[in-house]
Amino acid sequence: MTEDNDLLLRQFFSEAAQQKIEDNGFTERVMQCLEANQQTQSSKLKVQIFTRLWTAFCILVAFLLFSALHGWELLTVQLEVLLRTLPTEPFSGCLFMLVTIFVGLLIAGASEVISSSETVRK
Repeated sequence: MTEDNDLLLRQFFSEAAQQKIEDNGFTERVMQCLEANQQTQSSKLKVQIFTRLWTAFCILVAFLLFSALHGWELLTVQLEVLLRTLPTEPFSGCLFMLVTIFVGLLIAGASEVISSSETVRK
């Protein structure tokens, strides 16, 4: 019984495949759009690879400049000054500074999560 059904299905679809339905060139236009879409996706991939390489290059240059200009020394001096003057500052100013840093980090982290989720969707 299954072989008969398979045979009937093959005959039906072979006859359907031979038929030409007039669609005023719609099928050809769709196929051209699909080919163009594939080319667009490959160019998007190339751009994405380039932007990641550019980002890595900029981070490397920033790190090299930070090292060459003794950024760690400047950072430790500023941190030491901050910690030494922290007890003399009024609490509200210190709290404002901490809230500002926290909000800035929160915004930076949220934008990173949003951009990475957009990359995953694409």
